[in-house]
Amino acid sequence: MRSERRVVVTGLGIISPVGNDINTAWKNITAGHSGISVLKEFDGAQFASRIAGQISDFDAAEWIGPKDARKYDPFTHYGLAAAIQAIEHAGIDFEQHDPTRSGTLIGAGVGGIQTIENTYDAYLKGGARRISPMFVPATIINIVPGLLSIRYGLQGPSFSIVSACTSANHNIGESARMIAYGDADLMIAGGCEFATTPTAMGGFASAKALSTNNDNPTAASRPWDRDRDGFVLSNGAGMLVLEELEFARARGATILAELAGFGMSSDAHHITQPPEGGDGAARSMRNALADAGVDAAQVDYVNAHGTSTSLGDQAESDGIKRCFGAHAANLVISSTKSMTGHLLGAAGGVEAIFSILAMRDSIVPPTINLDHPDPGCDLDYTPHTARDMQINIALSNSFGFGGTNGTLLFKKLS
Repeated sequence: MRSERRVVVTGLGIISPVGNDINTAWKNITAGHSGISVLKEFDGAQFASRIAGQISDFDAAEWIGPKDARKYDPFTHYGLAAAIQAIEHAGIDFEQHDPTRSGTLIGAGVGGIQTIENTYDAYLKGGARRISPMFVPATIINIVPGLLSIRYGLQGPSFSIVSACTSANHNIGESARMIAYGDADLMIAGGCEFATTPTAMGGFASAKALSTNNDNPTAASRPWDRDRDGFVLSNGAGMLVLEELEFARARGATILAELAGFGMSSDAHHITQPPEGGDGAARSMRNALADAGVDAAQVDYVNAHGTSTSLGDQAESDGIKRCFGAHAANLVISSTKSMTGHLLGAAGGVEAIFSILAMRDSIVPPTINLDHPDPGCDLDYTPHTARDMQINIALSNSFGFGGTNGTLLFKKLS
Protein backbone atom coordinates (compact mmCIF):
# COMPACT_ATOMS: atom_id res chain seq x y z
CA MET A 1 0.00 0.00 0.00
CA ARG A 2 1.26 3.46 -0.88
CA SER A 3 2.50 5.42 2.11
CA GLU A 4 3.48 9.02 2.69
CA ARG A 5 7.10 8.22 1.84
CA ARG A 6 8.48 10.95 -0.43
CA VAL A 7 10.94 10.31 -3.24
CA VAL A 8 13.87 12.57 -4.09
CA VAL A 9 16.60 12.64 -6.72
CA THR A 10 20.18 12.61 -5.42
CA GLY A 11 22.31 11.56 -8.40
CA LEU A 12 22.44 12.05 -12.18
CA GLY A 13 24.44 10.34 -14.93
CA ILE A 14 24.44 10.83 -18.69
CA ILE A 15 25.99 9.59 -21.91
CA SER A 16 24.62 11.62 -24.82
CA PRO A 17 25.29 13.20 -28.20
CA VAL A 18 25.84 16.53 -26.42
CA GLY A 19 28.24 15.22 -23.78
CA ASN A 20 29.21 12.27 -21.63
CA ASP A 21 28.99 13.98 -18.26
CA ILE A 22 26.39 16.21 -16.64
CA ASN A 23 28.33 19.48 -16.80
CA THR A 24 29.30 19.15 -20.47
CA ALA A 25 25.86 18.01 -21.61
CA TRP A 26 24.05 20.76 -19.70
CA LYS A 27 26.44 23.44 -20.94
CA ASN A 28 25.81 22.40 -24.54
CA ILE A 29 22.04 22.14 -24.06
CA THR A 30 21.68 25.59 -22.50
CA ALA A 31 23.93 27.04 -25.23
CA GLY A 32 21.72 25.52 -27.93
CA HIS A 33 24.45 23.31 -29.40
CA SER A 34 23.30 20.38 -31.52
CA GLY A 35 24.84 16.92 -31.18
CA ILE A 36 23.54 15.68 -34.54
CA SER A 37 26.07 14.73 -37.23
CA VAL A 38 26.53 12.64 -40.34
CA LEU A 39 26.24 8.91 -39.60
CA LYS A 40 29.58 7.39 -38.58
CA GLU A 41 28.56 4.00 -37.18
CA PHE A 42 28.28 2.38 -40.62
CA ASP A 43 28.01 3.30 -44.29
CA GLY A 44 24.49 4.65 -44.61
CA ALA A 45 24.65 5.57 -48.28
CA GLN A 46 21.69 3.34 -49.18
CA PHE A 47 19.43 4.87 -46.51
CA ALA A 48 17.18 7.87 -46.92
CA SER A 49 18.34 9.19 -43.53
CA ARG A 50 22.11 9.39 -43.01
CA ILE A 51 22.34 11.46 -39.85
CA ALA A 52 22.24 10.54 -36.17
CA GLY A 53 22.98 11.62 -32.62
CA GLN A 54 26.08 9.56 -31.88
CA ILE A 55 28.37 9.20 -28.88
CA SER A 56 31.90 10.60 -29.18
CA ASP A 57 35.02 10.21 -27.04
CA PHE A 58 33.65 7.25 -25.13
CA ASP A 59 35.68 4.21 -24.05
CA ALA A 60 33.61 1.52 -22.36
CA ALA A 61 36.75 -0.07 -20.93
CA GLU A 62 37.26 2.97 -18.72
CA TRP A 63 33.94 2.25 -17.02
CA ILE A 64 33.61 -1.53 -16.92
CA GLY A 65 37.04 -2.86 -17.92
CA PRO A 66 38.21 -4.20 -21.29
CA LYS A 67 37.03 -7.78 -20.70
CA ASP A 68 33.41 -6.85 -19.97
CA ALA A 69 33.48 -4.19 -22.67
CA ARG A 70 34.17 -6.92 -25.23
CA LYS A 71 31.35 -9.10 -23.91
CA TYR A 72 28.45 -6.69 -24.04
CA ASP A 73 26.52 -4.56 -26.53
CA PRO A 74 27.08 -0.78 -26.66
CA PHE A 75 23.66 -0.10 -25.13
CA THR A 76 24.96 -1.90 -22.03
CA HIS A 77 28.15 0.16 -22.05
CA TYR A 78 26.19 3.41 -22.10
CA GLY A 79 23.75 2.28 -19.43
CA LEU A 80 26.40 1.12 -17.00
CA ALA A 81 28.55 4.22 -17.52
CA ALA A 82 25.64 6.59 -16.88
CA ALA A 83 24.53 4.58 -13.84
CA ILE A 84 28.03 4.57 -12.35
CA GLN A 85 28.18 8.32 -12.87
CA ALA A 86 24.85 8.77 -11.10
CA ILE A 87 25.93 6.62 -8.15
CA GLU A 88 29.17 8.55 -7.79
CA HIS A 89 27.27 11.84 -8.11
CA ALA A 90 24.93 10.72 -5.30
CA GLY A 91 27.89 9.84 -3.08
CA ILE A 92 26.32 6.58 -1.96
CA ASP A 93 28.40 3.88 -0.26
CA PHE A 94 26.28 0.75 -0.56
CA GLU A 95 28.38 -1.10 2.00
CA GLN A 96 26.93 1.21 4.64
CA HIS A 97 23.32 0.23 3.89
CA ASP A 98 21.08 -2.83 3.79
CA PRO A 99 21.62 -4.33 0.31
CA THR A 100 18.08 -5.70 0.22
CA ARG A 101 16.72 -2.13 0.32
CA SER A 102 18.46 -0.93 -2.88
CA GLY A 103 17.61 -1.89 -6.44
CA THR A 104 17.61 -0.85 -10.06
CA LEU A 105 15.10 -0.55 -12.90
CA ILE A 106 16.65 0.28 -16.27
CA GLY A 107 15.06 -0.15 -19.68
CA ALA A 108 15.73 0.22 -23.38
CA GLY A 109 13.62 0.34 -26.48
CA VAL A 110 15.44 -2.16 -28.69
CA GLY A 111 18.28 -3.58 -26.57
CA GLY A 112 21.36 -5.25 -28.06
CA ILE A 113 20.46 -4.94 -31.70
CA GLN A 114 24.05 -4.43 -32.87
CA THR A 115 25.11 -7.70 -31.26
CA ILE A 116 22.09 -9.45 -32.80
CA GLU A 117 23.08 -8.18 -36.25
CA ASN A 118 26.75 -9.09 -35.81
CA THR A 119 25.95 -12.56 -34.47
CA TYR A 120 23.60 -13.37 -37.32
CA ASP A 121 26.22 -12.21 -39.80
CA ALA A 122 28.80 -14.45 -38.12
CA TYR A 123 26.36 -17.38 -38.24
CA LEU A 124 25.74 -16.91 -41.97
CA LYS A 125 29.48 -16.84 -42.62
CA GLY A 126 30.64 -19.55 -40.27
CA GLY A 127 27.70 -21.55 -39.00
CA ALA A 128 26.51 -22.32 -35.50
CA ARG A 129 29.99 -22.59 -34.05
CA ARG A 130 30.40 -18.85 -34.58
CA ILE A 131 27.58 -18.01 -32.16
CA SER A 132 29.04 -16.79 -28.87
CA PRO A 133 27.82 -18.29 -25.57
CA MET A 134 27.50 -14.65 -24.46
CA PHE A 135 25.02 -13.86 -27.25
CA VAL A 136 21.87 -14.00 -25.14
CA PRO A 137 23.26 -12.27 -22.02
CA ALA A 138 24.81 -9.58 -24.21
CA THR A 139 21.54 -8.65 -25.88
CA ILE A 140 18.78 -8.93 -23.27
CA ILE A 141 17.65 -5.58 -21.91
CA ASN A 142 17.58 -6.58 -18.24
CA ILE A 143 21.29 -7.38 -18.37
CA VAL A 144 21.93 -3.73 -17.50
CA PRO A 145 20.16 -3.72 -14.11
CA GLY A 146 21.51 -7.23 -13.57
CA LEU A 147 25.13 -6.23 -14.06
CA LEU A 148 24.63 -3.11 -11.97
CA SER A 149 23.13 -5.16 -9.13
CA ILE A 150 26.07 -7.58 -9.27
CA ARG A 151 28.63 -4.78 -9.32
CA TYR A 152 27.25 -3.09 -6.20
CA GLY A 153 25.62 -6.04 -4.43
CA LEU A 154 22.11 -4.61 -4.75
CA GLN A 155 19.58 -7.22 -3.65
CA GLY A 156 16.36 -5.24 -4.03
CA PRO A 157 14.15 -5.04 -7.17
CA SER A 158 16.07 -5.56 -10.42
CA PHE A 159 14.34 -5.68 -13.80
CA SER A 160 13.51 -3.72 -16.95
CA ILE A 161 10.31 -2.13 -18.17
CA VAL A 162 10.36 -2.06 -21.96
CA SER A 163 7.88 0.35 -23.52
CA ALA A 164 9.55 1.78 -26.62
CA CYS A 165 10.32 5.48 -26.25
CA THR A 166 8.58 5.68 -22.88
CA SER A 167 10.87 3.07 -21.30
CA ALA A 168 12.99 5.41 -19.19
CA ASN A 169 10.00 7.33 -17.81
CA HIS A 170 8.25 4.11 -16.86
CA ASN A 171 11.35 2.72 -15.16
CA ILE A 172 11.90 5.97 -13.25
CA GLY A 173 8.25 6.33 -12.29
CA GLU A 174 7.84 2.73 -11.16
CA SER A 175 11.08 2.97 -9.17
CA ALA A 176 9.63 5.96 -7.35
CA ARG A 177 6.49 3.95 -6.59
CA MET A 178 8.56 1.08 -5.19
CA ILE A 179 10.17 3.54 -2.80
CA ALA A 180 6.82 5.12 -1.94
CA TYR A 181 5.32 1.70 -1.30
CA GLY A 182 8.21 0.71 0.96
CA ASP A 183 9.77 -1.92 -1.29
CA ALA A 184 13.10 -0.08 -1.38
CA ASP A 185 14.87 2.96 0.03
CA LEU A 186 17.08 3.62 -3.00
CA MET A 187 16.72 2.87 -6.71
CA ILE A 188 18.89 3.53 -9.76
CA ALA A 189 16.58 4.08 -12.70
CA GLY A 190 16.56 5.25 -16.31
CA GLY A 191 17.14 4.06 -19.84
CA CYS A 192 19.88 3.35 -22.36
CA GLU A 193 20.02 2.80 -26.11
CA PHE A 194 22.27 2.03 -29.07
CA ALA A 195 20.07 1.97 -32.16
CA THR A 196 22.14 3.45 -34.98
CA THR A 197 22.52 0.08 -36.70
CA PRO A 198 21.50 -0.85 -40.25
CA THR A 199 18.32 -2.76 -39.39
CA ALA A 200 17.12 -0.26 -36.78
CA MET A 201 17.74 2.76 -38.97
CA GLY A 202 16.38 0.90 -41.96
CA GLY A 203 13.19 0.06 -40.10
CA PHE A 204 12.54 3.61 -38.98
CA ALA A 205 13.47 4.93 -42.42
CA SER A 206 11.09 2.52 -44.12
CA ALA A 207 8.35 3.80 -41.85
CA LYS A 208 9.27 7.32 -43.02
CA ALA A 209 9.78 8.36 -39.40
CA LEU A 210 13.30 9.82 -39.80
CA SER A 211 14.42 13.21 -41.00
CA THR A 212 16.13 13.20 -44.37
CA ASN A 213 17.77 16.61 -43.94
CA ASN A 214 21.14 14.97 -44.53
CA ASP A 215 22.87 18.09 -45.85
CA ASN A 216 22.28 20.06 -42.66
CA PRO A 217 22.40 17.62 -39.72
CA THR A 218 22.34 20.19 -36.93
CA ALA A 219 19.11 21.67 -38.33
CA ALA A 220 17.38 18.34 -38.93
CA SER A 221 15.62 18.00 -35.57
CA ARG A 222 13.15 20.88 -35.50
CA PRO A 223 10.17 20.23 -33.23
CA TRP A 224 7.02 22.27 -33.95
CA ASP A 225 8.63 23.86 -36.99
CA ARG A 226 6.60 24.04 -40.19
CA ASP A 227 9.41 22.29 -42.09
CA ARG A 228 9.99 19.35 -39.73
CA ASP A 229 10.22 16.04 -41.56
CA GLY A 230 10.85 13.41 -38.89
CA PHE A 231 13.04 12.61 -35.91
CA VAL A 232 16.78 11.96 -35.71
CA LEU A 233 17.79 8.60 -34.26
CA SER A 234 20.26 8.87 -31.37
CA ASN A 235 22.19 6.84 -28.80
CA GLY A 236 23.01 7.27 -25.13
CA ALA A 237 21.76 6.83 -21.58
CA GLY A 238 20.24 8.84 -18.74
CA MET A 239 20.16 7.61 -15.13
CA LEU A 240 18.80 8.91 -11.84
CA VAL A 241 19.44 7.87 -8.25
CA LEU A 242 16.14 8.01 -6.35
CA GLU A 243 15.90 7.80 -2.57
CA GLU A 244 13.29 7.99 0.14
CA LEU A 245 13.51 11.49 1.57
CA GLU A 246 14.39 10.62 5.17
CA PHE A 247 16.86 7.95 4.03
CA ALA A 248 18.60 10.57 1.88
CA ARG A 249 18.61 13.11 4.69
CA ALA A 250 19.99 10.61 7.18
CA ARG A 251 23.04 9.94 5.04
CA GLY A 252 23.58 13.63 4.28
CA ALA A 253 22.79 13.43 0.57
CA THR A 254 22.47 16.51 -1.62
CA ILE A 255 18.86 16.58 -2.79
CA LEU A 256 18.39 17.84 -6.35
CA ALA A 257 14.60 17.61 -6.66
CA GLU A 258 11.55 15.73 -5.49
CA LEU A 259 9.94 13.26 -7.88
CA ALA A 260 6.44 14.04 -6.71
CA GLY A 261 4.23 12.60 -9.46
CA PHE A 262 4.09 9.90 -12.12
CA GLY A 263 1.35 9.49 -14.71
CA MET A 264 0.66 6.88 -17.38
CA SER A 265 -1.93 6.26 -20.07
CA SER A 266 -2.55 4.45 -23.33
CA ASP A 267 -3.80 6.03 -26.52
CA ALA A 268 -5.57 2.78 -27.49
CA HIS A 269 -5.59 4.20 -31.00
CA HIS A 270 -2.74 3.19 -33.34
CA ILE A 271 0.67 1.51 -33.04
CA THR A 272 2.63 4.57 -34.21
CA GLN A 273 0.26 7.52 -34.57
CA PRO A 274 -1.22 9.46 -31.64
CA PRO A 275 -4.90 10.37 -31.76
CA GLU A 276 -5.91 13.81 -32.94
CA GLY A 277 -6.30 16.14 -30.01
CA GLY A 278 -3.66 14.40 -27.90
CA ASP A 279 -6.08 12.75 -25.48
CA GLY A 280 -3.60 10.08 -24.36
CA ALA A 281 -0.90 12.66 -23.68
CA ALA A 282 -3.35 14.82 -21.77
CA ARG A 283 -4.45 11.93 -19.55
CA SER A 284 -0.84 11.02 -18.79
CA MET A 285 -0.09 14.57 -17.68
CA ARG A 286 -3.32 14.79 -15.67
CA ASN A 287 -2.46 11.55 -13.90
CA ALA A 288 0.98 12.90 -12.95
CA LEU A 289 -0.64 16.06 -11.57
CA ALA A 290 -3.13 14.02 -9.57
CA ASP A 291 -0.41 11.72 -8.23
CA ALA A 292 1.54 14.75 -7.00
CA GLY A 293 -1.51 16.58 -5.69
CA VAL A 294 -0.53 19.55 -7.85
CA ASP A 295 -2.92 21.92 -9.58
CA ALA A 296 -2.30 22.44 -13.29
CA ALA A 297 -1.82 26.18 -12.76
CA GLN A 298 1.20 25.48 -10.52
CA VAL A 299 3.30 23.95 -13.31
CA ASP A 300 5.99 26.21 -14.75
CA TYR A 301 7.83 24.15 -17.37
CA VAL A 302 7.25 21.15 -19.62
CA ASN A 303 10.14 19.26 -21.17
CA ALA A 304 8.13 17.91 -24.08
CA HIS A 305 8.47 14.64 -25.94
CA GLY A 306 8.77 16.89 -29.01
CA THR A 307 10.30 14.47 -31.51
CA SER A 308 10.00 16.63 -34.66
CA THR A 309 7.34 14.51 -36.32
CA SER A 310 4.32 16.13 -37.87
CA LEU A 311 1.60 14.18 -36.06
CA GLY A 312 3.43 13.75 -32.76
CA ASP A 313 4.29 17.40 -32.21
CA GLN A 314 0.76 18.49 -33.00
CA ALA A 315 -0.82 15.88 -30.73
CA GLU A 316 1.43 16.81 -27.81
CA SER A 317 0.67 20.50 -28.23
CA ASP A 318 -3.05 19.73 -28.33
CA GLY A 319 -2.67 17.44 -25.34
CA ILE A 320 -1.00 20.19 -23.33
CA LYS A 321 -3.89 22.52 -24.13
CA ARG A 322 -6.38 19.83 -23.20
CA CYS A 323 -4.65 19.14 -19.89
CA PHE A 324 -3.83 22.70 -18.81
CA GLY A 325 -6.66 24.68 -20.35
CA ALA A 326 -6.05 28.43 -20.21
CA HIS A 327 -2.81 27.88 -18.27
CA ALA A 328 -1.25 26.27 -21.37
CA ALA A 329 -0.60 29.79 -22.68
CA ASN A 330 1.47 30.53 -19.56
CA LEU A 331 3.59 27.40 -19.69
CA VAL A 332 7.16 27.49 -20.92
CA ILE A 333 7.90 24.42 -23.02
CA SER A 334 10.96 23.11 -24.83
CA SER A 335 12.17 20.06 -26.67
CA THR A 336 15.78 19.20 -25.94
CA LYS A 337 15.48 16.59 -28.70
CA SER A 338 16.09 19.51 -31.04
CA MET A 339 19.71 19.16 -29.89
CA THR A 340 20.08 15.52 -28.82
CA GLY A 341 17.83 13.85 -31.35
CA HIS A 342 15.62 10.99 -30.14
CA LEU A 343 17.31 8.48 -27.84
CA LEU A 344 14.31 6.12 -27.91
CA GLY A 345 14.29 4.17 -24.63
CA ALA A 346 16.92 6.47 -23.12
CA ALA A 347 15.14 9.71 -24.02
CA GLY A 348 13.11 10.00 -20.84
CA GLY A 349 16.15 9.56 -18.63
CA VAL A 350 18.14 12.24 -20.42
CA GLU A 351 15.18 14.63 -20.46
CA ALA A 352 14.40 14.04 -16.78
CA ILE A 353 17.96 15.14 -16.08
CA PHE A 354 17.52 18.30 -18.12
CA SER A 355 14.24 19.05 -16.34
CA ILE A 356 15.92 18.75 -12.93
CA LEU A 357 18.85 20.92 -13.99
CA ALA A 358 16.46 23.51 -15.38
CA MET A 359 14.88 23.79 -11.93
CA ARG A 360 18.25 23.83 -10.20
CA ASP A 361 19.71 26.60 -12.35
CA SER A 362 16.49 28.54 -13.10
CA ILE A 363 17.05 28.29 -16.82
CA VAL A 364 14.79 26.88 -19.53
CA PRO A 365 16.71 25.08 -22.29
CA PRO A 366 15.81 26.21 -25.80
CA THR A 367 14.15 24.52 -28.72
CA ILE A 368 16.59 25.17 -31.53
CA ASN A 369 15.70 25.22 -35.24
CA LEU A 370 12.22 26.58 -34.56
CA ASP A 371 12.46 29.06 -37.42
CA HIS A 372 8.93 28.88 -38.80
CA PRO A 373 6.46 27.68 -36.15
CA ASP A 374 3.69 25.44 -37.40
CA PRO A 375 0.47 27.50 -37.17
CA GLY A 376 -1.20 24.59 -35.37
CA CYS A 377 1.52 24.57 -32.70
CA ASP A 378 1.12 27.93 -31.03
CA LEU A 379 2.44 27.59 -27.49
CA ASP A 380 5.64 29.02 -25.96
CA TYR A 381 8.33 26.55 -27.02
CA THR A 382 11.37 28.70 -26.01
CA PRO A 383 12.70 29.14 -29.55
CA HIS A 384 16.43 29.42 -30.26
CA THR A 385 17.85 30.61 -26.94
CA ALA A 386 17.62 29.56 -23.30
CA ARG A 387 15.58 31.67 -20.92
CA ASP A 388 16.22 32.61 -17.30
CA MET A 389 13.17 31.71 -15.26
CA GLN A 390 12.31 30.45 -11.80
CA ILE A 391 10.99 26.90 -12.09
CA ASN A 392 9.36 25.26 -9.11
CA ILE A 393 7.48 22.45 -10.86
CA ALA A 394 8.41 20.75 -14.14
CA LEU A 395 6.87 17.96 -16.18
CA SER A 396 8.82 15.62 -18.45
CA ASN A 397 6.85 13.74 -21.14
CA SER A 398 7.69 10.56 -23.04
CA PHE A 399 5.39 8.81 -25.49
CA GLY A 400 6.08 5.57 -27.36
CA PHE A 401 5.04 3.24 -30.16
CA GLY A 402 2.06 1.15 -29.18
CA GLY A 403 0.40 4.29 -27.82
CA THR A 404 2.09 4.19 -24.41
CA ASN A 405 2.57 7.43 -22.45
CA GLY A 406 4.47 8.42 -19.32
CA THR A 407 4.88 11.72 -17.48
CA LEU A 408 7.20 12.56 -14.58
CA LEU A 409 6.57 15.54 -12.30
CA PHE A 410 9.52 17.09 -10.49
CA LYS A 411 9.35 19.86 -7.94
CA LYS A 412 11.72 21.77 -5.74
CA LEU A 413 11.85 20.23 -2.31
CA SER A 414 9.85 22.12 0.27
